Amino acid sequence: MYAISLGDDGAELRPLEPWRAEEFLAHIDRGREYIGQFIALPDAVTDLESSRAYLRSYAEKAAADAGGIHGIWRDGELVGGVLLRTMDLGQGTAEAGCWLEPSAVGRGLVTRAARVLIDWAVRERGVHRVEWQVAAANQASIAVARRLGMRKDGVLRESYVYRGKRHDIEIWSVLAAEWRAAGQGS
Repeated sequence: MYAISLGDDGAELRPLEPWRAEEFLAHIDRGREYIGQFIALPDAVTDLESSRAYLRSYAEKAAADAGGIHGIWRDGELVGGVLLRTMDLGQGTAEAGCWLEPSAVGRGLVTRAARVLIDWAVRERGVHRVEWQVAAANQASIAVARRLGMRKDGVLRESYVYRGKRHDIEIWSVLAAEWRAAGQGS
């Protein structure tokens, strides 16, 4: 197992593997309402079995070189995560995402963790374009996309039905050449 330091505040990025299902569920339970404002993760992870299945699905994506999930730990406690929801190496594309529980908000953890993940995708796996899809009302996530040097490509109007309501989804992206030119990551 490995851990990547995210700075000198005790924050680390680690693989979020199926054997961590109980810890993952406890984390989701702590932030269920906050995390669920814009993403369906808390709806998918409701008990130990669904927690294990969710993490197993990302372990299978990692094994197929088609995505992956990493947790953000602060002082030894899981407080959030970043993921490559999709990764298509043939097309050179990936979609990154994130979540945090309330206790971890405002510390720059997602930005730092996403930089590590995107840098790995671009520099190690040869991904050409990394996308960030976000509900237009999720200003915190949009701010992360900006800090990562992403550009807003457009809006998919009312394209996402979540909890019975249609939401606009903004598409943000960064191209590998832009990522390298900005000196992002390593």
